[in-house]
Amino acid sequence: MKVLTTIADFRRERAAFGSLGFVPTMGYLHQGHLALVERARAECPAVAVSIFVNPTQFGPNEDYARYPRDTARDLALLEAAGVDLVFVPPVEEMYPPGFGTYVIQPAADEVLEGAARPGHFRGVATVVCKLFNIVQPTKSYFGQKDAQQTVVIRQMVRDLNIPVEIVIVPTVREADGLALSSRNVYLHPAQRAAAPVLYRALRAAAERYAAGERSGEALRALMREILAAEPLAKPDYVSVAHPLTLRELDQIGPEGALLSLAVRFDQVRLIDNWVLEPAP
Repeated sequence: MKVLTTIADFRRERAAFGSLGFVPTMGYLHQGHLALVERARAECPAVAVSIFVNPTQFGPNEDYARYPRDTARDLALLEAAGVDLVFVPPVEEMYPPGFGTYVIQPAADEVLEGAARPGHFRGVATVVCKLFNIVQPTKSYFGQKDAQQTVVIRQMVRDLNIPVEIVIVPTVREADGLALSSRNVYLHPAQRAAAPVLYRALRAAAERYAAGERSGEALRALMREILAAEPLAKPDYVSVAHPLTLRELDQIGPEGALLSLAVRFDQVRLIDNWVLEPAP
């Protein structure tokens, strides 16, 4: 496994490979990241991973400075997983002095994470676009847990004609349903015990949908009711939205829907989602 910190060095090493699977990460890896690597290994002859805590996707009052980091541990995990190339650039390599070009999707900023975190998806789309240009992957792998991010990246790839196939891998969960996240490390014991309420709310709504419910507001109300029963959980939003536009639905149509929510446990903010497949 080769670890590269500059764009020039990465491009030189990448030239030795043909088809390449790519997993972009912000590090502090968990089994969810490793599931992406495993899928890439199964589908591609070589795999590259990036580790970069991207400052442009964090707001001024968010947790960029304290975002968990452990590069030595990450590299050991990636080597054990059979990764070929790892790109670990410093911030000045990705955003040199004078940098001023961003990828913007105005519609993404109007809903869900985009509305809650102004500028977040500008940072996400820009850094992923840059990484795609640097890595030149054949396929790139993302987790379903960051559902709106997958929608944004797929649209960016379509709109900008970037020749990469986007592969979405199902969310990896703890035994009690909590979606794996690097931010879970922030939870103190009582918060960790309460956090599976996100999964319970999503699962209850999915079961109600499977039983025939098609009212978006009825499903939102059900999820709010379950969250309200957990005193430590403070919802930012509860959503039943179109799976492509992410606009809230009054009635779920033949395309199905995306259930999603963001919930705060004091200073810790967790997100999760559940895809409602189209009805047969």
